[in-house]
Amino acid sequence: MAVGWFYLSFYALCFLGLMCIILTIYWMQLWHGGFAWDGTILMFNYHPVLMVVGLVVLYSAASLVYRLPRSWVGPKLPWKIGHAALHLLAFILTVLGMVAVFQFHHHSKVAKLYSLHSWLGIVTVFLFACQWFLGFAVFLLPWASVWLRSLLKPIHLFFGVIILSLSIASVISGINEKLFFSLNNATQPYSSLPSEAIFANSLGMLVVIFGLLVLYILLVSSWKRPEPGILTEGQPLLRDGE
Repeated sequence: MAVGWFYLSFYALCFLGLMCIILTIYWMQLWHGGFAWDGTILMFNYHPVLMVVGLVVLYSAASLVYRLPRSWVGPKLPWKIGHAALHLLAFILTVLGMVAVFQFHHHSKVAKLYSLHSWLGIVTVFLFACQWFLGFAVFLLPWASVWLRSLLKPIHLFFGVIILSLSIASVISGINEKLFFSLNNATQPYSSLPSEAIFANSLGMLVVIFGLLVLYILLVSSWKRPEPGILTEGQPLLRDGE
């Protein structure tokens, strides 16, 4: 029963993540003219897509690597490498998303880093960078002692959840900000809930649901990788998944 509920949650998460990406691309394509890496507003359109893909979906996928029952069997190193590689890919896409918005602002001579959304985003990306380098240096490279890893692991896990929460907040505030800028005319004000507003608000709710499901999977104790030699509630899940 436990393994069945895990995989139901996992596949629902995969579906929600894919829908978040597809709907973000559709939003930028249908209402904002598509994509071009040329410094114009079409370059800005890469920003929400890359942030949803990197900072939300891939970041979450990397965080959940150790929740897969197959990761509990055999050596941990390949799963560590997968965890670090997915986070690195997520970070690269996030940086590209930042480049897209900064290039647009520079090309259009628009002020930078004045909104709450931009502050949240910068803090999130900074913490993400620190988290990745700490994880790489302490948990992937072989020099760190068991004592040091044990000391830093709870901090690493705590900031992993904090960064995910900030990522969701950044995306939601970004969607809202984009709608305020796009729907500020008299013919289709945001307050009248035109079709774009309904679509983007729904996308935002989908991102929230996705984030909550990720947090749920991360926090269920029986789905955590058991410590070596320690029996936990998760052991039956491991046997069922073998």
